[in-house]
Amino acid sequence: MAAFTALVLLIDLGNGSLHAANPIVPNRGLNDPHIHIFGDRAYVFASHDRSATNKTFIMDDWWIWSSPDLVHWTNECVIKPEQTYIGKPFTGCWATDAAFRNGKYYFYFSEKNEQAGVLVADSPAGPWRDPLGKALLTSDLTPTHEYDICVFQDDDGVPYIIFGVWDYYIARLNDDMISLAEQPRLLELDRKFGPYGEGKTDDKPNLHKANGHYYLTWSCFYAMSDTIYGPYTYKGAVMDTNTSFAPGYASPTWPNGPLQGRHGNYFNWHGQWYFTYCDMSQSSNRYFRDAFISYVHYRANGEIAPVRVDGVGVGEYRAPGRIEAEDFFAATHLLKQEIAGGFAVKPTQPGGSLIYPNIRGLTNCTQVTLQFSSVGGAGEIEIREGTVTGPLLATVKAAKGRKPDEPQTVTARFKRQPRGETLCLSFPKSASVALDAIVLKP
Repeated sequence: MAAFTALVLLIDLGNGSLHAANPIVPNRGLNDPHIHIFGDRAYVFASHDRSATNKTFIMDDWWIWSSPDLVHWTNECVIKPEQTYIGKPFTGCWATDAAFRNGKYYFYFSEKNEQAGVLVADSPAGPWRDPLGKALLTSDLTPTHEYDICVFQDDDGVPYIIFGVWDYYIARLNDDMISLAEQPRLLELDRKFGPYGEGKTDDKPNLHKANGHYYLTWSCFYAMSDTIYGPYTYKGAVMDTNTSFAPGYASPTWPNGPLQGRHGNYFNWHGQWYFTYCDMSQSSNRYFRDAFISYVHYRANGEIAPVRVDGVGVGEYRAPGRIEAEDFFAATHLLKQEIAGGFAVKPTQPGGSLIYPNIRGLTNCTQVTLQFSSVGGAGEIEIREGTVTGPLLATVKAAKGRKPDEPQTVTARFKRQPRGETLCLSFPKSASVALDAIVLKP
């Protein structure tokens, strides 16, 4: 795991665009983030805290921003409650989610903590219309409160909606995405635990699926199941109060500590998993929150390793310095492998590649050191600029280790100075190495 770096970079580009690390859209009150990949862009569907002087939750509208790389963000759309069945100005524009199906985009929103509605559009940036003219989930539907929705489409394409506080309910959606195909069912948990202690979960449930497992999450806590309806087995939190937080990111925080209030979702892009969530450590105001993103790494047993919470964020790197191999932006024919103290990346076949864009300071580097957690046979890695067909900077050759898990370090000098900010590591001949880290040096 890389050492923490408490660093936030913000360059205002005008026209609603910016470049930032964590928070991804600083000082704007963007929170309750749900990120979905539509086409070649990431879209964050979010709530919006009105002001840094808020003394309670004042949320007048919903926001949609997009990014090509999780670093550069553009404001795409503001959705007003007047565009929904609410029909008038309203300060309870709470958490959202979105989905794509049958050529249409669907935006699900909370009417404070009581009901939930849905909008539809031909584009993830709108314009949006209310197809029902009323709530999709009414306040008398279940014993819980019908808000903080999550929409999940399984591998077979069947869509579901999940919602509630303390107890979570799930219902299959019809193909039209704006009506329920069944009565909501209670999701069974073997243990209720969260930021409030034993016996309570939290609001804002979320559901995702990775490596054949279903993950029911709330705040930064989670449970697992092999079937979508459960029962779910409680596993713990993805944030560790001792190891997850860089200096300056564990406090100030919510009344129940830094594990509270982490509303958000998990998403996959280019073979990498991420967790996006709320944070108040930089605003110092629980009523004016930010949105963060962290890398997610799954252990061999399916459990989630503790995430890093820092100002560096994702999709961006610093040079000179160390890059953890598993923190790639894109990968082909590679998988993460759990090792002692962290993770490595191993090719599944010759021809695999890793992409690391937005490496600030790369043009000042003249050499690279690759650290391998193991080398099962002689291996070769090409380091190129930009893509697998970009200019060759160096070739690193690793010898077969005397033991299967023997660590190895190999250094190579660049053939020429890099001119851009993207490195591509390709494995043209060997699938027998497990890459632990890339260290760039001046």
